[in-house]
Amino acid sequence: MTDDLLIEQACSAHRDRDADGRIRWAPAWHDLDEAGRRAVFERTEATRALEAAVDADGRSGTVRAVLARLGR
Repeated sequence: MTDDLLIEQACSAHRDRDADGRIRWAPAWHDLDEAGRRAVFERTEATRALEAAVDADGRSGTVRAVLARLGR
């Protein structure tokens, strides 16, 4: 699998959950080296900033997901 594909998978918002509902790590994360993990961080940081910029309340998808999980 290429690093580009692994980075794309690790950046995805989808996360599997275990039987207890806990979020699992993205498997692609473990297959990346330090440079690949840094690329995931940088791409995710940029994506969250774009999400917040277009949201009326300035919230990223992560913030919206956490608030929904908290029941707000």
